[in-house]
Amino acid sequence: MSTCIALLRGINVGGHRKVAMAELRAMLTGLGFTNGRWLLQSGNVVFETTNRQTAAIEELLQREAATRLELKTEFFVRTADEWTSIIAGNPFTEAAERDPAHMAVMFFKTALRPADVKALQAAIRGRESVHASGRDAYIVYPDGIGTSKLTNAVIEKAFGTRGTARNWNTVVKLAALAEKKTRP
Repeated sequence: MSTCIALLRGINVGGHRKVAMAELRAMLTGLGFTNGRWLLQSGNVVFETTNRQTAAIEELLQREAATRLELKTEFFVRTADEWTSIIAGNPFTEAAERDPAHMAVMFFKTALRPADVKALQAAIRGRESVHASGRDAYIVYPDGIGTSKLTNAVIEKAFGTRGTARNWNTVVKLAALAEKKTRP
């Protein structure tokens, strides 16, 4: 069995696209995933599976959420090993320690193109910093996320793909949740 972390894009945020965690649990169980556990009510789930192909898991979850829950959203899946590498690869460790709520990781389905990352970095007009590695981008918002002009929409436009972000506090809490095993 392999532990995976799935992030759902934009559910239960600001009253939009509401979905009950019990419905997600039932869907996961019905698909053969085990030991589902959630962090917060905004689309952070850890589960066990025999399938280590994250792209296939993403497609399955998206299709089944649309069919079973009438929920059109995107899923971004990483294995626990990939999650550990994301944490270890953080280029902004000082920012993560000093102010983890203003440091985020944005997750994408495919590897980001270095030219797109450089173009975004050059276009930043505030004090934000961005570093990308593979399918993930690390972002520091020293003046706050909510007031920044470097929004998810701006980042997605620069990269030509959609993603979902979690602040460093959530990233670390999901790592701890992935380490815990619940009883079947």
